[in-house]
Amino acid sequence: MELIYMDYNATTPVKPAVLEALLPFYRQQFGNPSSIHWAGRQVRGAVDEARERVAALAGCEPVEVVFTSCGTEADNMAIKGTAAARRGEGNHIITSRVEHPAVLNTCLALEQLGYDITRLEVDRHGRPDLDALTAAITDSTILISLMFANNETGTLFPVREIAALAAERRVCFHCDAVQAFGKVPVDVRGIGIGLTSISGHKLGAPKGVGALVVRTGTKLHPLLNGGSQERNRRAGTENVAGIVAFGKACELAGAELAGEAKRMATLRDRLERGIGERIPHTQVNGHPTERLPNTTNISFRDVAADSLLLNLDMAGVAVSSGSACASGTLKPSHVLAAMNLESAYAKGSVRFSLGAESTEEDVEQVLALLPPIVERLRNL
Repeated sequence: MELIYMDYNATTPVKPAVLEALLPFYRQQFGNPSSIHWAGRQVRGAVDEARERVAALAGCEPVEVVFTSCGTEADNMAIKGTAAARRGEGNHIITSRVEHPAVLNTCLALEQLGYDITRLEVDRHGRPDLDALTAAITDSTILISLMFANNETGTLFPVREIAALAAERRVCFHCDAVQAFGKVPVDVRGIGIGLTSISGHKLGAPKGVGALVVRTGTKLHPLLNGGSQERNRRAGTENVAGIVAFGKACELAGAELAGEAKRMATLRDRLERGIGERIPHTQVNGHPTERLPNTTNISFRDVAADSLLLNLDMAGVAVSSGSACASGTLKPSHVLAAMNLESAYAKGSVRFSLGAESTEEDVEQVLALLPPIVERLRNL
């Protein structure tokens, strides 16, 4: 049985060049980057070089990159760190109902501590209304936390307009760009984002490394206390091998960005078109044009998503029904619920996300397997 992976938004395989780049730091170059002797200096230089590569893809200065263990830590650091640093200025935070659980649950934790949280509604495409955002800002607003691209639907948020509004009202803007980074241009300085969360395993680096881009001048308290690593912004010995791998993955993504985006969009459109032609009563969820090139979320009316996923898995096809961080629950997608998707469609929604190893043959194989599976499930 041929195995087909279409869940790149959950995680990606480590690219061969990335693996080769990190292996020496598990073997010969094992020093602690905080050490002043030769072993430490060897790896310190590698960390600095990786920081430059991440900054180049993010559109920021290297000193603004703070390495973390993952995107979730970066989100926590941004939201909790801002809440602590600006507590004397206010206690109001604005987010949306379709954010990743790392943002939603962090805001919930702060709400239980007395912070005031506004969760913006979204339209049928999954985007927040800028007028509603403007109306939500008060004199006590200290942070706006809105994503760059939705992990379930691929819908792109109007981040440039959000950043301009935040700057006008002197409110810090945190953007969870984990799903967008490496797939579309993320120009932190050009857009004007104060805090930006990114992650390595979404673009060909191993799991266990991420970063928070902290624009110069942005107030932020550290989430972890201890040593002076990361310019006193994130204590703990750096994950050198992971950081080197992250840097290499960013270098590769930058070189391939435009070509891969076009190739992914072509494959995605072929998949959507084929499903629409071969299977009745389906619909694509999310914005029709403003979305990631590799992602499509498709609903199959009168089909249970868990049954569809199980049958595709048995046929060798790996897809998901939403965020990998929310898998294992029986709750419907909070993203699709916020978009007010009709129940008959919402229960049968599947996310297909493509990546570097996706091919035309993969798409054609899925298009051959999917119709009889859906027909059988509907007959049941």
